[in-house]
Amino acid sequence: MTSGKDDASPDRHKKDTGSSSGLATIATVAAANQLPAQHNAHVKMRARSLWVRYGEKVGIKDVTIDINANEVLALIGPSGCGKSTFLRSLNRMNDTVPGIRVEGQVELDGDQIYGPDVDPVLVRRRVGMVFQRSNPFPKSIFENVAYGLRIAGVREHSAIAERVERALRHAALWDEVKDRLQESGLGLSGGQQQRLCIARALAVQPEVLLMDEPASALDPIATAKIEDLVSILRNDLTIVIVTHNMQQAARVSQRTGFFYMGRLVEVGETTKVFTRPNERETEDYITGRFG
Repeated sequence: MTSGKDDASPDRHKKDTGSSSGLATIATVAAANQLPAQHNAHVKMRARSLWVRYGEKVGIKDVTIDINANEVLALIGPSGCGKSTFLRSLNRMNDTVPGIRVEGQVELDGDQIYGPDVDPVLVRRRVGMVFQRSNPFPKSIFENVAYGLRIAGVREHSAIAERVERALRHAALWDEVKDRLQESGLGLSGGQQQRLCIARALAVQPEVLLMDEPASALDPIATAKIEDLVSILRNDLTIVIVTHNMQQAARVSQRTGFFYMGRLVEVGETTKVFTRPNERETEDYITGRFG
């Protein structure tokens, strides 16, 4: 895990403009972010033979993967390759899409999350999600974070206030907004709005956090704050992040999966995937031959 002032500097983002340039930088950063030699992984989520179909169209094909607790798993690949479809399968967000069909198994702590007796709302409380574009509600900063707590039935104001503050602190936003909690969340900057959405997800105390390109629309300074936050949050959470930015994947993740045309081509420790991939398709993508 990277840390320190140099890691938070926006300078480390200046060359994130292409996939073929700066490959030595990717390898160096990935090597600095590798897992300890005696790391013992505990599987938090598991997908087995997972298929997702939109009518006649296949979104993902026969995906099998373990997602380890307290690690960041980055998902890379070209647009339309199935990364986000897979991500949304992990908390049943795909259920909201008409005509979708999911086959296979997804487990959370060994329990199936699909099935007629499983409430998807309860799944989403345990497996939260942050979307590509920040989507604060037209409410106050406080009420944005408190929203999920109220939906979950928390009524005591002191309990809500305590968890709102804790979530904002965990999202590295408290010091910036503590004196204006009653102002609209829409008045925050883009980076602040995204961290507000992260705080909203954290308030209900999920065990897994899914992040779908959370920094794609942000400037380098805001991106650095999001990445530093991800590195801190993995001490308490399991994180799966979709990104088109391979330098970002190298900076924040311990494991990386490469998707292509709906298939999970390869998954492994980030250092190895970026420096010694097993599959030619992975190497071609990382070196910019396609994508």
